[in-house]
Amino acid sequence: YAMLNVSEDGEVSYGTPVPMPGSVSISLDANGEPENFYADGMAYYVINNMGYDGDLELAMIPESFRKDALREELDDKGVLIENASAELAAFALLFEFDGDQRHIRHVLYNCSASRPGIEGKTNEESREVQTETLTIKATPLTDGMVKAKTGDSTDETVYKDWYKAVYMPAAADDGGGEDDEYGEV
Repeated sequence: YAMLNVSEDGEVSYGTPVPMPGSVSISLDANGEPENFYADGMAYYVINNMGYDGDLELAMIPESFRKDALREELDDKGVLIENASAELAAFALLFEFDGDQRHIRHVLYNCSASRPGIEGKTNEESREVQTETLTIKATPLTDGMVKAKTGDSTDETVYKDWYKAVYMPAAADDGGGEDDEYGEV
C-alpha cells in the first residue's frame, strides 16, 4: 500500500509503497452498472465505472497499515488504540497474483479500508489458521482514474519498479507544444 496525498489544489501524490506480508487472497467486484445521463432528449453520457468493492484477506494486518490507513494510534506503552473519531485514510493498493503466468501487476489508485472484525475460536484437535479481512473500497480519483495494470508491452523499467513508487501515467500532450518526435524543443 502507498498512502494517498491530495494537495489543496487537487494534485495527487503518493508515499513510498509499504509491503503487506501475509496476503492470502483478494476478491474485488466491479462497482457500478451502466447508467445513462440524459440531455437534449437522448442518452448524452453513460456512467458505468464506480470502482471496485471487495475483501483483502491477510494472515495478520500489519501494524504500519493499522496506523497509516486505519488511523489507530500507538501509545507510549506500545498499545494500538482505536478511536471512534479517527478518519480512515486513503491509499493506493498494489498487488499481483501468484500463479499468474505473466505476473500482471495492478494498482488501485484510491482505496479505503473498513475496520476489520474481531474473530477467534478455541483450539481443537486440529488447528485452523485465523486470518484477518479488510473490506476494500476502490473509487475513482477526481480525474477518473481507478486502476492500472501491466500488460504484454509494459516497459521493462516500469514493470521492475512497480513496487518502488505508485505508477502514474504521463500527462497527455495537449498538442500545443512545439516538441518534435524526440521530445526536444
